[in-house]
Amino acid sequence: MADWYQIAGNVLRAELARQGVTYRQLAAAMAQIGVSETERSIASKLSRGSFSFAFYLQAMLALGRTDFRVDLTDVR
Repeated sequence: MADWYQIAGNVLRAELARQGVTYRQLAAAMAQIGVSETERSIASKLSRGSFSFAFYLQAMLALGRTDFRVDLTDVR
């Protein structure tokens, strides 16, 4: 059975890795779009995987991703 929280965290961590962005850099980028997060709060959310879809959208926008796709083909 899939651990959806783990999958959610993995999806966002993978995007950060693809772009070579640290949690600290993500926090700074989020501040630029008016979202207040700390490096620690981001690390905590991603390790738990229990963040809102709104947070995910904010993070993607801060990363410059205005169009994205999540492939769930291998999730079961």
